[in-house]
Amino acid sequence: MNDKKNSKFSYKDSGVDINEGYKAVELYKKFARETFDKYVSLDIGSFGSLYKLPQNEDFLLVSSTDGVGTKLELAFKLKKYDTVGIDCVAMCVNDIICLGAKPLFFLDYLACGKLDHKIAGDLVKGIAEGCKIAGCSLIGGETAEMPGFYEEGKYDIAGFTVGIVHKKDLIDGSKIKEGDILISIESSGFHSNGYSLLRKIINDNKIDLNSNFGESTIGLQLLKPTFIYVNPILECLRNKIEIKGIANITGGGFYENIPRMFKDNFTAIIEKDKIKLPKIMEYFKSFGISDKEMFNTFNCGTGMVLCVKDKNDFENIRKIFEKYNLSTSIIGKVAKGEKETKIIGIDL
Repeated sequence: MNDKKNSKFSYKDSGVDINEGYKAVELYKKFARETFDKYVSLDIGSFGSLYKLPQNEDFLLVSSTDGVGTKLELAFKLKKYDTVGIDCVAMCVNDIICLGAKPLFFLDYLACGKLDHKIAGDLVKGIAEGCKIAGCSLIGGETAEMPGFYEEGKYDIAGFTVGIVHKKDLIDGSKIKEGDILISIESSGFHSNGYSLLRKIINDNKIDLNSNFGESTIGLQLLKPTFIYVNPILECLRNKIEIKGIANITGGGFYENIPRMFKDNFTAIIEKDKIKLPKIMEYFKSFGISDKEMFNTFNCGTGMVLCVKDKNDFENIRKIFEKYNLSTSIIGKVAKGEKETKIIGIDL
């Protein structure tokens, strides 16, 4: 099934060119590698960066940096600023937990054209809330007021986190084998990716963000903060459940992110029929987003994909995530092949 011809909206149409981003990253890698010393333990491209502790090389520092993106624009429109800070933390700590690392501390960066201490306070309040959920300390940051550069009333926020993992507990995909199963962990919504495309649909179709949708409004549905998966995953690891790989489904959706958990060449085979889009995602898809574009841009209701050996491991994981009110399901398996994702019902 190829529904490209039926696609009315794409991420590129919204002004975001993913392929140009890939080309930029290749340049970044070249320059970054020139700076590596002997303590750098992982090349660029994983969910987090690894650096050996010089005093004790049995431990690895794991770091990640990210921002909230254009989800902020919706917060400005709705004048609700206290949740996007949670997204900022989640985008970082959800990356380093993919390697099994416990977040230690967090720093933030806030930029604006004209500072309003109440708005800035709400933004940092959300960041602090995210840190509490993730169990890490907010130890500093930077506030940059740049009149004439940022439009008055607009803010940008980004963050940086550092975690730690013992070398023997590192989740690096090296144990993944053919036949392992792939588990979907429920997302809390769109999280913080694909909002340039969502905003284009909203603007082109004059969608009222304050119109009712389910138990809230469209706007509030879109502002649901990204779920922070640190605690349930750490609980799984404390219970000695072997998680062989973890993929944080962020920008690039299923196609880009799932293969990032593989150390060797494997193909993730995903069954489209096993994935149920949340109602808010079905709503936006109905405006003309193809299946391929959905899985290449959004998380489609799957915040994380975990790789485990068998159904016994899945059952143990399911019980733990139930305590956090998150559903889990088996959505595919690992097969021999190129390092890529194939979705049955779209690609095969």
